[in-house]
Amino acid sequence: MRYVDDERSGGARSERAAERPVAPATGRRRLILTMLRESGSPLSVADIAERLGVHPNTARFHLDALAETGQVERVHAVPSGPGRPPLAYRARPGMDRGGPRSYRLLAEILAGNLAADPEPVTRAIEAGRAWGGFLVDRPSPSEEVTRQAAVQRLVRLLDDLGFAPDEGPSEGPAGGPAQIGLRHCPFLELVGTQGKVICPLHLGLMQGAMAAIGAPVTVDRLDPFARPDLCLAHLATADGAR
Repeated sequence: MRYVDDERSGGARSERAAERPVAPATGRRRLILTMLRESGSPLSVADIAERLGVHPNTARFHLDALAETGQVERVHAVPSGPGRPPLAYRARPGMDRGGPRSYRLLAEILAGNLAADPEPVTRAIEAGRAWGGFLVDRPSPSEEVTRQAAVQRLVRLLDDLGFAPDEGPSEGPAGGPAQIGLRHCPFLELVGTQGKVICPLHLGLMQGAMAAIGAPVTVDRLDPFARPDLCLAHLATADGAR
């Protein structure tokens, strides 16, 4: 029997889902994935339920979950007469998106490459500045960026990135904070071996964010682990700011 992709049953949604990492399939869902990969043709809900020895509703529940994450695809048989063609499922072609990841190893490789540069601190700050300018929420062309608004944008960015920022007391110009405390390091495991580039990278990221929005304030210094549970980003008036 010939089958065609079923866009009406979520084919487009599965395309989007397949672009995201997913949790590894376990239990019956792992069995269903294996079954579909080993099958020479798509299988219906009834086929899978019979092979698993479960009720069709149970099989459909797991199949729908796998389709939602993009691990399986719904297909229809090519119509050969009146009535709705039967619905079947097949494993999505390609590598298993629920497989293990090694992003920490990738981070170590990249940080090590950066540390091997003749000027590792300078390169790390430059890289951070580029990404800070890319990641920050930029204002509209007509919006005036005050010190307070700039610090708030920076705090939101740091929070999104997992730094758990904490604004210090109002000691800076115009009543703004003079420091931002960072109570978590999202690259904590790398700091022990690659701290000479990881911390400058973070400094550059904050500086790049402030420069990208035309802020009258910048981060001129980062004190890693000013306390065991806290890094301190020191704020200062940006060059050229009024």
